[in-house]
Amino acid sequence: MGVTLRLVRHGETDWSAERRYTGRTDVTLSEAGIAQAQALAVISGDQYDSVWCSSLTRCVETARLMGVSADPTPHLQEFDFGKIEGLTWDELDSTTQNGLLDFNGFVAPNGESVVLFGRRIDAFVEGLGPGRHLLITHGGVIRHLLRRSGTDVDVRPGTWRDIDLP
Repeated sequence: MGVTLRLVRHGETDWSAERRYTGRTDVTLSEAGIAQAQALAVISGDQYDSVWCSSLTRCVETARLMGVSADPTPHLQEFDFGKIEGLTWDELDSTTQNGLLDFNGFVAPNGESVVLFGRRIDAFVEGLGPGRHLLITHGGVIRHLLRRSGTDVDVRPGTWRDIDLP
Protein backbone atom coordinates (compact mmCIF):
# COMPACT_ATOMS: atom_id res chain seq x y z
CA MET A 1 0.00 0.00 0.00
CA GLY A 2 1.32 3.42 -0.97
CA VAL A 3 0.73 6.93 0.24
CA THR A 4 -2.24 8.94 -0.99
CA LEU A 5 -2.14 12.66 -0.28
CA ARG A 6 -5.01 15.10 -0.49
CA LEU A 7 -3.23 18.43 -0.82
CA VAL A 8 -5.31 21.47 0.14
CA ARG A 9 -4.07 24.98 -0.45
CA HIS A 10 -5.20 27.42 2.23
CA GLY A 11 -7.81 30.01 1.38
CA GLU A 12 -6.93 33.30 -0.24
CA THR A 13 -5.10 36.05 1.65
CA ASP A 14 -4.82 39.68 0.64
CA TRP A 15 -1.21 38.97 -0.36
CA SER A 16 -2.08 35.95 -2.51
CA ALA A 17 -4.80 37.99 -4.23
CA GLU A 18 -2.14 40.63 -5.00
CA ARG A 19 0.29 37.88 -6.19
CA ARG A 20 2.85 38.82 -3.52
CA TYR A 21 5.51 36.32 -2.49
CA THR A 22 4.14 35.04 0.79
CA GLY A 23 6.36 32.53 2.50
CA ARG A 24 6.83 32.73 6.23
CA THR A 25 4.97 36.02 6.70
CA ASP A 26 2.04 35.02 8.88
CA VAL A 27 -0.89 36.65 7.07
CA THR A 28 -4.52 35.77 7.71
CA LEU A 29 -7.29 34.77 5.35
CA SER A 30 -9.18 37.45 3.45
CA GLU A 31 -12.99 37.46 3.34
CA ALA A 32 -12.80 35.49 0.09
CA GLY A 33 -10.36 33.07 1.74
CA ILE A 34 -12.73 32.48 4.65
CA ALA A 35 -15.50 31.58 2.19
CA GLN A 36 -13.13 29.28 0.27
CA ALA A 37 -12.07 27.51 3.47
CA GLN A 38 -15.68 27.02 4.52
CA ALA A 39 -16.48 25.57 1.08
CA LEU A 40 -13.69 23.01 1.59
CA ALA A 41 -15.87 21.40 4.27
CA VAL A 42 -17.19 19.16 1.46
CA ILE A 43 -14.02 17.06 1.82
CA SER A 44 -13.80 17.16 5.61
CA GLY A 45 -15.96 14.07 6.10
CA ASP A 46 -13.73 11.82 3.99
CA GLN A 47 -11.63 9.21 5.78
CA TYR A 48 -7.98 10.09 6.44
CA ASP A 49 -5.29 8.25 8.34
CA SER A 50 -3.89 11.60 9.43
CA VAL A 51 -4.65 15.29 9.03
CA TRP A 52 -1.85 17.85 9.10
CA CYS A 53 -1.53 21.55 8.40
CA SER A 54 1.21 24.11 8.22
CA SER A 55 1.64 25.93 11.50
CA LEU A 56 1.12 29.30 9.79
CA THR A 57 -2.18 31.01 10.62
CA ARG A 58 -3.66 30.89 7.13
CA CYS A 59 -3.48 27.08 7.14
CA VAL A 60 -4.61 26.64 10.75
CA GLU A 61 -7.60 28.91 9.98
CA THR A 62 -8.40 26.96 6.82
CA ALA A 63 -8.40 23.66 8.71
CA ARG A 64 -10.67 25.08 11.42
CA LEU A 65 -13.10 26.55 8.89
CA MET A 66 -13.14 23.26 6.97
CA GLY A 67 -14.17 21.55 10.17
CA VAL A 68 -11.18 19.24 10.52
CA SER A 69 -8.88 18.70 13.45
CA ALA A 70 -5.39 19.07 12.00
CA ASP A 71 -2.01 18.74 13.67
CA PRO A 72 0.02 21.89 12.90
CA THR A 73 3.64 21.39 11.87
CA PRO A 74 6.39 23.76 10.72
CA HIS A 75 7.51 21.08 8.23
CA LEU A 76 4.62 22.08 5.94
CA GLN A 77 5.36 25.82 6.03
CA GLU A 78 5.81 27.67 2.77
CA PHE A 79 9.18 28.40 1.19
CA ASP A 80 11.08 31.12 3.06
CA PHE A 81 11.40 33.91 0.49
CA GLY A 82 13.66 35.98 2.77
CA LYS A 83 14.15 39.53 1.49
CA ILE A 84 11.59 39.15 -1.29
CA GLU A 85 8.70 38.41 1.10
CA GLY A 86 5.78 40.67 0.25
CA LEU A 87 7.12 41.73 -3.14
CA THR A 88 5.49 41.11 -6.50
CA TRP A 89 7.24 39.79 -9.62
CA ASP A 90 7.51 43.31 -11.06
CA GLU A 91 9.27 44.54 -7.91
CA LEU A 92 12.07 41.94 -8.21
CA ASP A 93 15.43 42.62 -9.83
CA SER A 94 16.30 40.63 -12.96
CA THR A 95 18.77 38.35 -11.14
CA THR A 96 16.08 37.25 -8.68
CA GLN A 97 13.54 36.83 -11.49
CA ASN A 98 15.96 34.62 -13.43
CA GLY A 99 16.69 32.59 -10.30
CA LEU A 100 12.99 32.01 -9.75
CA LEU A 101 12.54 30.98 -13.38
CA ASP A 102 15.40 28.47 -13.03
CA PHE A 103 13.76 27.45 -9.73
CA ASN A 104 15.60 24.22 -8.86
CA GLY A 105 18.82 26.08 -8.05
CA PHE A 106 17.13 29.11 -6.50
CA VAL A 107 18.20 30.41 -3.11
CA ALA A 108 16.11 33.28 -1.75
CA PRO A 109 18.21 36.21 -0.52
CA ASN A 110 18.35 35.72 3.28
CA GLY A 111 15.85 32.89 2.86
CA GLU A 112 15.64 29.22 1.97
CA SER A 113 17.09 27.22 -0.91
CA VAL A 114 14.74 25.22 -3.11
CA VAL A 115 16.88 22.13 -2.44
CA LEU A 116 16.51 22.36 1.35
CA PHE A 117 12.82 23.25 1.01
CA GLY A 118 12.24 20.06 -0.99
CA ARG A 119 14.20 17.93 1.46
CA ARG A 120 12.12 19.28 4.37
CA ILE A 121 8.86 18.40 2.66
CA ASP A 122 10.04 15.01 1.41
CA ALA A 123 11.27 14.02 4.88
CA PHE A 124 7.89 14.88 6.37
CA VAL A 125 5.91 12.98 3.74
CA GLU A 126 8.20 9.94 3.97
CA GLY A 127 7.49 9.85 7.71
CA LEU A 128 3.73 9.58 7.17
CA GLY A 129 3.69 5.93 6.23
CA PRO A 130 1.14 4.14 4.05
CA GLY A 131 -2.43 5.41 3.97
CA ARG A 132 -4.51 8.43 3.03
CA HIS A 133 -3.39 11.74 4.46
CA LEU A 134 -4.87 15.24 4.31
CA LEU A 135 -2.32 18.07 4.19
CA ILE A 136 -3.51 21.68 4.42
CA THR A 137 -0.60 23.73 3.27
CA HIS A 138 0.78 26.25 0.78
CA GLY A 139 1.13 26.59 -2.99
CA GLY A 140 4.89 25.99 -2.99
CA VAL A 141 4.62 22.84 -0.87
CA ILE A 142 1.85 21.48 -3.07
CA ARG A 143 3.72 22.33 -6.24
CA HIS A 144 6.82 20.51 -4.96
CA LEU A 145 4.79 17.39 -4.21
CA LEU A 146 2.95 17.56 -7.54
CA ARG A 147 6.27 17.85 -9.38
CA ARG A 148 7.55 14.87 -7.43
CA SER A 149 4.55 12.87 -8.70
CA GLY A 150 5.10 13.95 -12.31
CA THR A 151 2.62 16.85 -12.52
CA ASP A 152 3.33 20.57 -12.50
CA VAL A 153 0.27 22.78 -12.18
CA ASP A 154 -0.52 25.94 -10.29
CA VAL A 155 -2.95 25.23 -7.44
CA ARG A 156 -5.04 28.27 -6.58
CA PRO A 157 -6.04 29.18 -3.01
CA GLY A 158 -8.97 27.21 -1.63
CA THR A 159 -8.53 24.22 -3.96
CA TRP A 160 -7.08 20.73 -3.68
CA ARG A 161 -5.35 17.95 -5.60
CA ASP A 162 -4.99 14.25 -4.85
CA ILE A 163 -1.77 12.37 -5.58
CA ASP A 164 -0.48 8.88 -5.04
CA LEU A 165 3.13 8.30 -4.11
CA PRO A 166 4.84 4.90 -4.26
